[in-house]
Amino acid sequence: MCIQMDHVIKNLYTFLTFSSSLHTPTTVSPTLLPLPSHYSPRPSSYQFPFLIPPPHFSDNPPKTSSNHQMLPPHFSPLLLSSLLLLSLPALLLLLPEIIPQSLPLKNRRLHGVNDLNLLRRAVLSPPSTSSFRQPRQPKIAFLFLTNTDLYFTPLWERFFQNNTNLFNIYVHLDPSAQLEKPLTGLFVNRFVPAKPTQRASPSLITATKRLLAAALIDDAANEYFALVSQSCIPIHSFEFVYQSLVSDQRKRSFIEILSGEPQLWDRYIARGEDVMLPEVSFDQFRIGSQFFVLARRHAHLVIHERRLWRKFRKPCLPTMLNCCYPEEHYFPTLLSMKDPEGCSGYTLTRVNWTDTSDGHPHMYMPPEITPQLIQELRWTNDSSYSHLFARKFSKECLEPLMAIADDVIFHDQ
Repeated sequence: MCIQMDHVIKNLYTFLTFSSSLHTPTTVSPTLLPLPSHYSPRPSSYQFPFLIPPPHFSDNPPKTSSNHQMLPPHFSPLLLSSLLLLSLPALLLLLPEIIPQSLPLKNRRLHGVNDLNLLRRAVLSPPSTSSFRQPRQPKIAFLFLTNTDLYFTPLWERFFQNNTNLFNIYVHLDPSAQLEKPLTGLFVNRFVPAKPTQRASPSLITATKRLLAAALIDDAANEYFALVSQSCIPIHSFEFVYQSLVSDQRKRSFIEILSGEPQLWDRYIARGEDVMLPEVSFDQFRIGSQFFVLARRHAHLVIHERRLWRKFRKPCLPTMLNCCYPEEHYFPTLLSMKDPEGCSGYTLTRVNWTDTSDGHPHMYMPPEITPQLIQELRWTNDSSYSHLFARKFSKECLEPLMAIADDVIFHDQ
């Protein structure tokens, strides 16, 4: 929730006025922080904790002049101003308690909000769930980045079944896309403000930033942020996915970070040989899968970051377009530079590059959908983890996938 600072100062002033007049019995009704018109109001009995007046006030308030505040003689304006400034850190600490845990996305009227305002609102969200005084059940935010129908919503809804309070859904749909049918069920009213996207362009980075920002704003309990596409499917049960993420003691982000790959130099100089300097040297440049699971602190970092983004948003040279995939470069490079120890270095989304075509991975077709395929997609070289998602699947795969959903896909043994 975005709280205007002038309202905050006014409420702090009211609170300090109450506190400073404790020696004089009075009855007061605190002024609560005003909510924007598009938010659902709290129950009438609700009061923000730090604005509840001190107890044991008399029922007979003293008469005072309308031209004077009830302040002690020694309470100078300079002292009041100093206390207001000193109170700001405490206010920032209390912000997570003021922000509601979750409101339906449709009530937040994020549609029409420009990117700058969206990012500004996200910056005010708490960077970590550990900042709450009261522990909250962590949630996973599923970020669907698509330019077509979400063909596998029946499979995803089966995946989410009976776990309502442990996840949130957010959809960035390219506004130029023509949907064959509207979204239903859990996906209704889960759209975020969207703009056109294009493969191998910075537009996919800004779309991802919009999804992250909306998820940060919408629910302070969102602890992990899983980016998936319309061709992604889950290959484990929700319980397995949830426990795999929230039980990670190091609270890592699961993002592929690669160096020394073929064409790394060509990708680095795609905008010009010296364009990335001095912000990103070649030794710092990394690549990796576009699809990841970010921890909340890293989602916050992506929203805050501006320095590297000014470089990666630059257009590539016309002669280097076959090496220009900023959505595969920006996130791995940023997290590798800022917090390499806080990242796994691998992705949890399995993809098959054995017969790539025009830069696209293998597209699975219905005859390939078997229990054995699901087991193969889960497998990794490291026994400490398993892939949780897989891509790319054609829309015709829905029926055979649903046929093995309960007995194979969501059966974790």
